[in-house]
Amino acid sequence: MSGILDLLNSDLGKSIIGGVSNQTNQPQNKTQDVLTMALPVLMTAMRRNAATPQGAQGLLSAIGSKHDGSILDNLSGLFEGGIDAGILDDGGKILGHVLGGKQKNVELALSQKSGIDAGSVAQILKVAAPILMGVIGNQAKKQNVNDASGIENLLGGLLTGNSPKHEQSFLESVLDADGDGSIIDDVAGMVLGGSKKKGGLGGLLGGLFSRK
Repeated sequence: MSGILDLLNSDLGKSIIGGVSNQTNQPQNKTQDVLTMALPVLMTAMRRNAATPQGAQGLLSAIGSKHDGSILDNLSGLFEGGIDAGILDDGGKILGHVLGGKQKNVELALSQKSGIDAGSVAQILKVAAPILMGVIGNQAKKQNVNDASGIENLLGGLLTGNSPKHEQSFLESVLDADGDGSIIDDVAGMVLGGSKKKGGLGGLLGGLFSRK
C-alpha cells in the first residue's frame, strides 16, 4: 500500500493540492508544504486515537457512513465554485476531535515552518481533513477493514508505506536547511508549549501525541 506522501505526489494528490490552494488563495507550493507536514501529523493522531477500543470504533463508524471515500469521486466538482460551508464545518470538527487542545499549537507550528499565516493554515487543514478521511475510508473499503486491528494497521501502512524519496522529502521539509535540527526543536517547542523534546520526526510526532 502506498503511503500518504506518495498519494500527494499522485494525480489525485495534485488535484487535492490544486483545489485546496485555490480554495484558500495560497500558492500551490506552500499549500503542498503544509499538507506534506500536516497529513502525517493528523494520521499519527488518528492512529493514537484508534489504539483505544472507543477511538477505533468511532473512526470505523465515521468511515463506514459519512466518510466512505465518495468525496474523492468528484474533486473538481467539490472545489468548483468554492467548498460548501458544511464541508468546512465538518473539517473543523474532525480537527477538533483528532488534535483536541493541541490544534492551535499545531497550526502555529505549521505556520512558522511554511511561512503561511496561521489563519490560512487553519483553512487549509479544514479543507483537507474531510478529504483525508475520505482517503482513509476509500482504503478501508478496498481492504475490507471492519475491526480495530484493521483500522490501526491501515493507518500505520499509510504512515510508513511512503517511498524513500517521498519520505526523505518530508524529512527535509520538517528539518532546517543546514540539517542541524534547530528548526525541529523550535517547532517541537511551539507544539509542546515550550518544552523541547529530542530532535527529528519521531521526537516531534511522539511529543505531539504521547500519552500522559
